[in-house]
Amino acid sequence: MTRRHPSPSSSQSSQPPQGPAPGSRTLRILLVRDPHDVDPLNVETIRGGLLSAGFTDIQTVDADLRLPDVIAASQPDLIIIASESAARDTVEHVCVSTQHAPRPIVLFTDNDDAQRIKAALSAGITAYIVDGLRAERVKTVLDVAYARFELDQQLRAELDATRLKLAERKVVERAKGLLMQARGITEDEAYKRLRSMAMERGLKLVDAAQRVIDVMG
Repeated sequence: MTRRHPSPSSSQSSQPPQGPAPGSRTLRILLVRDPHDVDPLNVETIRGGLLSAGFTDIQTVDADLRLPDVIAASQPDLIIIASESAARDTVEHVCVSTQHAPRPIVLFTDNDDAQRIKAALSAGITAYIVDGLRAERVKTVLDVAYARFELDQQLRAELDATRLKLAERKVVERAKGLLMQARGITEDEAYKRLRSMAMERGLKLVDAAQRVIDVMG
């Protein structure tokens, strides 16, 4: 049985909501409806809660084939999905539409199935909220979603940087090995030759190493 969300409270936050750069501008929110939902009150309740909390730049759209174009045109700071059943197709459609420009995605639903929650988070949902949205909680929910999103992005960036360093190290090691074998020199001498080549030609060490591999590999 589908549970209706409570009506938003009339109380408002004493402080205005902050966007990704605090105080810089109003947070742009894209509120995405599940076209398969039979109870449109869910969306209006969420919208009312957002307005009560001070969020005014809200655009409401359906999760259909036009969604990627809408996201590209509106460039929302945060996406909220209203889906009674947390339908997999709707969740995946929204997440795929943002894969090239990640941003926080909050899902409000009545579905508390553990497998559905796991699937939604794996697909890219930042925050999975069950049992509705209360006006007094909206800013806290969005703040937490932003914090988690920024942490995830930082961790991804650090992981990407680590992978890049490992890949570059492999290139340098291979180039040194080729120089050692071809010139009959030590590892230290091979490294010095690579470094000198990089400095003389204004290249990064890894780029100089790649040139050696291209010629000698």
